[in-house]
Amino acid sequence: MQQYLQHIEASVQAIQFPENPKTLYEPMSYILRLGGKRMRPVLTLMACDAFGADFKTATNAALAVELFHNFSLIHDDIMDKAPLRRGEQTVHMKWNENVAILSGDAMLIEAYKLLSTYNAEKSHALIKTFNITSTEVCEGQQLDMDFERSTAVSIPEYLDMIRLKTAVLLGCSLQMGSILANASAENQTDIYNFGVNLGIAFQLQDDILDLYADQAKFGKQVGGDILSNKKTYLILKAFEDASADQRKHLDALLLQKENPEKIEQAKVLFAALDIKEKATVKMEEFYTIAMQSLAHLQIAESQKKSFRELAAFLMGREN
Repeated sequence: MQQYLQHIEASVQAIQFPENPKTLYEPMSYILRLGGKRMRPVLTLMACDAFGADFKTATNAALAVELFHNFSLIHDDIMDKAPLRRGEQTVHMKWNENVAILSGDAMLIEAYKLLSTYNAEKSHALIKTFNITSTEVCEGQQLDMDFERSTAVSIPEYLDMIRLKTAVLLGCSLQMGSILANASAENQTDIYNFGVNLGIAFQLQDDILDLYADQAKFGKQVGGDILSNKKTYLILKAFEDASADQRKHLDALLLQKENPEKIEQAKVLFAALDIKEKATVKMEEFYTIAMQSLAHLQIAESQKKSFRELAAFLMGREN
């Protein structure tokens, strides 16, 4: 893992955009310098390695994934009116919204340039996968925004939204590495499904941690989703399982503005409905499906072990 991370970090830092116009290219370099886990490009390298090719072969595809991810963050921050990203000013706050939109667009174009550096057959396969995923990520973001205004969001709709917004890019990252290593169609499907279902499990865990994590370890405000009335699996499951009186209580709770006590009130209501336990069961369901896809892969057991360790790391588990 350290070898992959070091290679990606060095490759990201080596990217050189043109000097002018500065207000187009400086924001692109800026957000890449802010760092992040680099998990998506690492997955691309891992998959390429797992299927028997030199992982460095997948460098440009991995960088394309990282550029796309950061492009989406720039635009998401504009939509969310977010002032900070990784502890620093967001691009639209440091410059302005117009600059952020255009710089994000340019990052997406740079991603396609990187995918076009492979031979015609590989480029075609990579870009086809990338195009499907890019559209799905946009669909997921739009659904997430739609859900903020909707009064009726079902759990299946929510799960599909997080699949699109978050999970498919993990699957795509893995599949692109497998494409470059000439993996079979069956192996490509299995590695993709492993990534998608792990991504859903990861997001469900994030929903749980938002309310129940140790503040010191979580790195952001515990209960933030409750305070902002964000529709998460926990909220939706509570509405689904609540009695009429409990539903009224939940409705009244969500109408409260700027009331930190609503976090504890939500916890009390969720405890009565076993919401944390139910959310954990659903998270485990997707994690199990991911592990089943991993078990089905036709690769060396040592490679499967690496993916299991990565999954355990992402989910904060003891392996």
